[in-house]
This record gives sequence, C-alpha cells and structure tokens, in this order.
Amino acid sequence: MGEVLALVEARLLTALGEPDARAAVTFLGTDRIEVLRFSAGGDGLVRYATLGMSAQPMADPTAVLADPVKGPRAELVLTVRAGIADTDKVLRPLAVLAASPQVEGVVVAPGASLDVGEPLWPEAPFTSVLVAQSGGLVEDLDLEEPMEPVRFLPLLPMTPNEAAWKRVHGAQALEERWLAKGTDLRDPLRRPVTLD
Repeated sequence: MGEVLALVEARLLTALGEPDARAAVTFLGTDRIEVLRFSAGGDGLVRYATLGMSAQPMADPTAVLADPVKGPRAELVLTVRAGIADTDKVLRPLAVLAASPQVEGVVVAPGASLDVGEPLWPEAPFTSVLVAQSGGLVEDLDLEEPMEPVRFLPLLPMTPNEAAWKRVHGAQALEERWLAKGTDLRDPLRRPVTLD
C-alpha cells in the first residue's frame, strides 16, 4: 500500500510540481486520505489531488470477496480558477469522494456522477461532480502486474440541474453541451449551462 502511494505521489509531483498545502482526513473504518493543493503553476489555476484512494483496488460491490490486488485504482483531480471563491473548503468533500469506494463499495469511473449532498465550497452552485476521462493533466501510472494502473480522474463540478439532465441524457451529452456553450468548467462560481 505505502509503495503504491509513494509512486502515486511522485507522479503527482512530476505533473503538478510541489504542493503548497496538504490535509489528511480519516473516516471510521477507512484508510487515510490526503488532499494536496497545487497552486504554484503561475497559470491562475489551483489544483486539488487526492492521495490514498489508490492504496486499495476498487471492488465490484456485487462481488462476494474483494480482491486485494486486482481491480481499478484511481485518484481524483479537481482544477479551478484561483482567487474567485474559497475553494480550499473542498478538501473535506474531496476526501469524502475519495473514500467512497471503501465506504460505499462504489467503483469510480469516467462518466460517473459523485454527489456530496452539500456545496463543494462556500457559495458553490455545485454539490456533485462528473468524473471525466483520465490521461490528460496527469498520465496514468502503470503498476506491476497483476495490479491495474492508477488513473488520475479529473472532476467536473455540476449544478443540481446539470446532474439531473446528465442522468437522463448521459455524461457525453452533458460534456458536449458544455463544449457547445463554451462553458468555463474551471470557474468556481459559474452559472449553469442552458439545458433545453
């Protein structure tokens, strides 16, 4: 477990630089989850990445026994514009989402919706996120066989209306709608996209 997390942290540092803050959260019956903040890129963006979710593979909730080695592994990455909102309050909600495979037995994969049931940060119009495809900002990390690679999954904040629309029309349709309307998904206080 510790060896996997050391490799994961090294990959995050290579891709995002040195973190300027980190917080750790431990939930009853789960492994410790850290959230690292990276804001030294000079691009006006702040990135939050979880560290600890990939320590154990995610198990199919219908499986009788969880395989301790095989299964998908992931960490979560959220990118927002700096200085617009108090986005540092997202640390606990991100840790909750990262612990959900251990707590609720869910497999977090691209296209999934994750909901924390409260604003992601003060005044945020979002209570949930859409999980996007990995491989962009932080490349997948290959581990020794038979372990699956660690995927660094970007999170795209969704308003409640967008989340409801996504449940009906699907993740790809929502992403296409955002793209067509020129939605700035990094704006921590953005207005919902027009849904008709």
